[in-house]
Amino acid sequence: KQWFNAEYGEETNTVLVKEEDRLAAVIDEIDRDVHIVPRGSYVKTATGKIVTNRSFEGLNNLDCVKLSSYFHFKVTPSTDKINLLAKATLDPSIDFLEHIEHDLPKGCWSLHQERGSGLVVLKSLLWLGYNFYHVPGTRKFGSAYFGTGEKNIDLPFML
Repeated sequence: KQWFNAEYGEETNTVLVKEEDRLAAVIDEIDRDVHIVPRGSYVKTATGKIVTNRSFEGLNNLDCVKLSSYFHFKVTPSTDKINLLAKATLDPSIDFLEHIEHDLPKGCWSLHQERGSGLVVLKSLLWLGYNFYHVPGTRKFGSAYFGTGEKNIDLPFML
């Protein structure tokens, strides 16, 4: 649509976006920013296909409390953030995703382990309302987002 702005004497173009298109774009952005999985839960085959790792038995009690044990569930070939010594210990079949420990700003993830059950809960401070859980020693993990759809752009100033 074109509108005439009487104050400035010019026409302006506005684009109308349907709510379902805006919502789909926000969901896609949330997925790209914070959808995570435990290390080893997916593997990359020799053909490059990403499949569920049938031999994944969950993270152990030591690894489940490290941010380096969780990956973004998106393929990004950015290994330049990792130093040369760490690259030597990577397994290309399971370490093809990006660690969340390199996320910026530092401190954008909150990790908690429940006493008793050992359940690990990761919360995103960038997208408030995104929660991930993993039960160590089992194949159980998942995530959900219950938020307003607004990115916390003030996070760098809050940390």
